[in-house]
Amino acid sequence: MPYSNLRKGRYSESGREYLVTAVTHLRAPWFLDFYTARLLVMEMQRLEKEGAAIWLAWVVMPDHFHALLSLTGQTSLGALMNMLKGRSARVISVRHSRTGSFWQTNFHDHALRTEEDRLEIARYVVANPLRAGIVARLGDYPHWDSVWLSP
Repeated sequence: MPYSNLRKGRYSESGREYLVTAVTHLRAPWFLDFYTARLLVMEMQRLEKEGAAIWLAWVVMPDHFHALLSLTGQTSLGALMNMLKGRSARVISVRHSRTGSFWQTNFHDHALRTEEDRLEIARYVVANPLRAGIVARLGDYPHWDSVWLSP
């Protein structure tokens, strides 16, 4: 299926919550490096300070990240993800003196329906390191946060 078909029907709504996933190019585990993972987190924080989105829950895994976010209305979901992926790719590429693609071109998104349990989805997001067997306790994993949970 061509990438353009994936985008058909994608609609961004201000104040709507979305579950998103973005994966590194060729699933390269760039975020095993602590500092590289924090560069992505800093770009997420920068976008929130700029008013583009509110990050409700997120986790950075070795080769991808998941996030539950709320759009603020200033930026569409596609534009937000393009900014996040573009900005993070630039700073990470500088750190590692690398060129070429950093992220896979597309991303997955799911607009939450009103009947969906936000807290359950947030728990699913931040529990990824547990399910992947990376840590035995969530508090042992450094790259996650949630407005509802604390390490």
